[in-house]
Amino acid sequence: MFLGVDGGGTKTAFCLVDRGGQVVARAQAASSYYFSHGIELVERVLGEGVDAVCAAAELSPADIEYAFFGLPGYGEAARDLPVLNATPRAVLGHDRYACDNDMVCGWAGSLGAVDGINVISGTGSMTYGERQGRGVRVGGWSEMFGDEGSAHWIAVRGLNAFSRMADGRIPEGPLSKVFRRHLDLASDLDVIDVVHNQWQG
Repeated sequence: MFLGVDGGGTKTAFCLVDRGGQVVARAQAASSYYFSHGIELVERVLGEGVDAVCAAAELSPADIEYAFFGLPGYGEAARDLPVLNATPRAVLGHDRYACDNDMVCGWAGSLGAVDGINVISGTGSMTYGERQGRGVRVGGWSEMFGDEGSAHWIAVRGLNAFSRMADGRIPEGPLSKVFRRHLDLASDLDVIDVVHNQWQG
């Protein structure tokens, strides 16, 4: 049995496959993006997911021959690497695993781990590719730096356009009507309450 773990800002997916590549079990847990909730979050989420996928397959972590943990934020804070590299050991009870950034999961899954480039445009955005065993990452610097093309980036630009339409700084377009209807705004300024108070940013 081989375990693949694809962490992310929205969820963490777990998949067990046998030697023939057949999917044996899947499970899903909460986001394992730890920068906003503390690094201890990673062990809790990985533990829940490994327990769930093993229960679904009716086996124990000891039965997993090898695992790969694609973790969001991995490699983006050098001081955290020792903890992130050790966390799967506590969850699995063995050392038959490797860790890297979740972008590697996207590349390997989309291209079958052969030379090529994968573009991620989800909660965040980045591009990762490998050629002749050498990997290169571009982007993924977080929403504070850019994450161009990500869902967050698109939403911020939409909110910016809505605010300018509401102020009369640009002509009103269809987006303003969509925002008012979808967010059930009594007044345009209520979007601040929705984003900051209800959604917590």
